[in-house]
Amino acid sequence: MTASSAPPPGAPLDAAGVGTADVDDALGPVPIELLMAELIERASEVLDAQVRLRRLLAANRAIVGELNLPVVLKRIVQAARDLVHARYCALGVIGADGQLEQFIHVGMDDDTVAAIGELPKGRGLLGALIDDPRPIRRTEISDDPRSTGWPPGHPPMHTFLGVPIRSREEVFGNLYLAERQDGTFTPQDEELVQSLAATAGIAIENARLYEESHRREEWLAASAETAALLLSSRTATTFEPLQLIVDTVRRLADADVVSLVVPAAEPDVLQVAVASGQGRDRLQGMRYPAHDSLVALAMRTGRGVRVDAVDQQTRYPVHLAKIVDVGAVMAVPLSGESGPQGAIALGRLRGRRSFANTDLQMAEAFASHAAIARELVEARITQQRLAVLEDRDRIARDLHDHVIQRLFAAGLSVQSVAAVSDGEVGAKLSRVVDDVDATIRQIRTTIFQLRATDAPAQGLRSAVLDVVASVTGLLGFEPEVRFSGPLDTMVESAVIDELDAVVREALTNVAKHAGASAAVLEVSVRDGVLGVGVSDNGAGSQWTDRRSGLGNLQRRAEALGGGLVVGPGRDGGTRLWWSIQLPG
Repeated sequence: MTASSAPPPGAPLDAAGVGTADVDDALGPVPIELLMAELIERASEVLDAQVRLRRLLAANRAIVGELNLPVVLKRIVQAARDLVHARYCALGVIGADGQLEQFIHVGMDDDTVAAIGELPKGRGLLGALIDDPRPIRRTEISDDPRSTGWPPGHPPMHTFLGVPIRSREEVFGNLYLAERQDGTFTPQDEELVQSLAATAGIAIENARLYEESHRREEWLAASAETAALLLSSRTATTFEPLQLIVDTVRRLADADVVSLVVPAAEPDVLQVAVASGQGRDRLQGMRYPAHDSLVALAMRTGRGVRVDAVDQQTRYPVHLAKIVDVGAVMAVPLSGESGPQGAIALGRLRGRRSFANTDLQMAEAFASHAAIARELVEARITQQRLAVLEDRDRIARDLHDHVIQRLFAAGLSVQSVAAVSDGEVGAKLSRVVDDVDATIRQIRTTIFQLRATDAPAQGLRSAVLDVVASVTGLLGFEPEVRFSGPLDTMVESAVIDELDAVVREALTNVAKHAGASAAVLEVSVRDGVLGVGVSDNGAGSQWTDRRSGLGNLQRRAEALGGGLVVGPGRDGGTRLWWSIQLPG
């Protein structure tokens, strides 16, 4: 250091022993513009952070102020896009199968969406966020090895930000943002969207709880309404209550198909009693083995069973899947005081959301109430039927004990007068006696019909009346039926089977060939001979030339030691008389 360059006495020295005045002289004063620029930049950052924070608070208020879940999801998507100035934003709801069951998006017009076609299911970069629910931020989407490209018609996208949304400690779905309008997504954008996602999880949880509470109210109200309808006096059959049950369950559970399954007559076989929704006609009456089926499991355990995806399990076959392309299904037992009566199977189409535990619980409670109400309905119907039968039995007794006895006494009186009368008066009185006898026979037939209605078919009279009822539609009129003699005591069951065929053949011939408007069927047992007579007012012998049907009647009579006679009727038409000798 030279003398000329030495600092004056008392001047400050720096660490190297050089005077600070020399440094200032060398660098010069700091420009005020640089200081101001730095202050403005930092102030701008603070203002930008305040703006973002206000937008985040506004977005949070918009989200948490709504309880309708679809509206909440739409608001989350719109708020996320506005928060970080993204061109496109979507929220993918993850289904039970690990794929996206819903995809709510903003930023694309309808034409673009139509050109793309099927919305994403959760593959490629979108699927990576499902497999590993941690934020993903990319400057160029195509540079990521997990990217699978774009379908035809999809707009180009470069920048990307994905953040998971959690609800009830589970990943509900993911937020996907693309194409930041003024650059790339920053770490600050990622933090803001994560904050929004946390609020979104709370909002989704609240909306779910509200929706669950509302659904419970609907189930309870429908259960009470259905029970009231089942127990009302308008319900007359067992089919209508079952149809009411499945229709109500389908509406409340938001199912696409519902069937009510009951045990069939054969062991280990189930049958669809009624169905509602898609494939209803094909499901109706469907029969399938009960072994290891989902419905049989619900009936055996007495508890509901829920399956999120039918194609992901093969242990318990689901009959709905044979007719309808279902994904989520559940089965609830239809159990009353008498035990399992069947089960209700519900299904949603593949790709729709799975049933929740709330759906299963409420469907179980509804099915239990419906089963008890149905038992009460059937008990009431049985009681009404018994009351009708008792009333018919009383009428039959009155007809037998009073009306027939009076007619019989009147007939005897008229007959005694006719016996001492001559000429035309005697003939008229004899015809009156015949009419009284015919009326008595008709009343006796009516008495038997009253007692046989709604009772198991037993004996000859019931068999004959069943045949007459089945052929009446073919005849176009109801034939008169007359019984006489100890029919139900002397005629064995084997002969009744033959008689069934004879009566059916004879009346069918009248319907096809006689052109009659009236017919009389007589069945009698007299002196050990069973006789069947059919008289009509038709075209006489016109149908007697057709030997095929008459030949069958002739062979049946001869096989039992009897015969067949066909000829003109007393008042026109044709009269057929088939008879056999009864044993012993």
